[in-house]
Amino acid sequence: MLSLMKLLSLFLLIIAVAPPPAVDGQLKVGFYSQSCPSAESLVRQTVVSAYANNPGVAAGLIRMFFHDCFVRGCDASVLLDSTSSNKAEKDAPPNNPSLHGFGVIDAAKTAVEARCPNTVSCADIVAFAARDSAFLTGNIFYDIPSGRRDGNISLFNDALTNLPSPLSNASTLIKAFAAKNLTADELVTLSGAHSIGVSHCSSFRNRIYNFSSTSQTDPTLSPPYAALLRCVCPFNSSLSGNTTVVMDLLTPGVLDNAYYLEVQLSLGLFTSDQALLTQPSLSAAVNDNAGNGAGWAAKFATAMVKMGNTEVKTGKQGEIRKNCHVVNTVSTLWNEGEEKEGEEESLVANM
Repeated sequence: MLSLMKLLSLFLLIIAVAPPPAVDGQLKVGFYSQSCPSAESLVRQTVVSAYANNPGVAAGLIRMFFHDCFVRGCDASVLLDSTSSNKAEKDAPPNNPSLHGFGVIDAAKTAVEARCPNTVSCADIVAFAARDSAFLTGNIFYDIPSGRRDGNISLFNDALTNLPSPLSNASTLIKAFAAKNLTADELVTLSGAHSIGVSHCSSFRNRIYNFSSTSQTDPTLSPPYAALLRCVCPFNSSLSGNTTVVMDLLTPGVLDNAYYLEVQLSLGLFTSDQALLTQPSLSAAVNDNAGNGAGWAAKFATAMVKMGNTEVKTGKQGEIRKNCHVVNTVSTLWNEGEEKEGEEESLVANM
């Protein structure tokens, strides 16, 4: 049985590692200015270093932020690993094997934990990393409020239910974004993130093979582009394996409004890209963004901040994970490496 001193020590330790709650349960810019002043700069340094080694990681980090916020809100649930009793969202088809950048988040978390233990959430690190990636690839800078807490639930089926597919039509896209309090215009604006990054053949194969009984390829896709994609992604999917293609033919490494010019020219890679021209309100936004790069960049920054407020956990909700891949347990609060007697260890694990 646990001694009174052990219980008191455990209680005091739990209090000591509890992070400060967000003011009035709201996110705010500079949330860590007192508790961890170097938090954002440490994340930025990590992202810059990773980007220098692999520029493609920036697109992955922006996409990770999107995929996190659309499932249970921006709570880093996308980072949680599957367990023997639960299959997590990161292993669902929308995320596996295409989602990447997890190692960057891990490195940033390690750097922050070394400076400010048990203070900065994984969810905020994901938000900071996406913001820094937008700056590195598109010179788009914005302050993003922080104070998010990490969730402790991650379900495979939630990713399937909440994340819009590259096969989605306009109505499906509008409905999915509206469910997250994002407008049709913000749907078009955020779709501009497709101006960087790559895609596996499986995400657009439906447009280049057996499209319909009358057309082998999607007639709304540029024929020369379709021919190029067919060369890169053979009909036999096993031959293309993990083959990827850039999503933006004009400026594949730059986060800019070239994406909208390509959609106008039938060079959008996905069904969901082409869908932006199938409804007047969406096509009008495409045309506006195509002709105003600076205006689109400003709207993109605003939309990223708004998306970052989706169903956030603040104050005493959720937790601050010590390891972004697993939820905290009471047993992890004991001094690491301390030998615990069998009975005590069993009791602590079930408290």
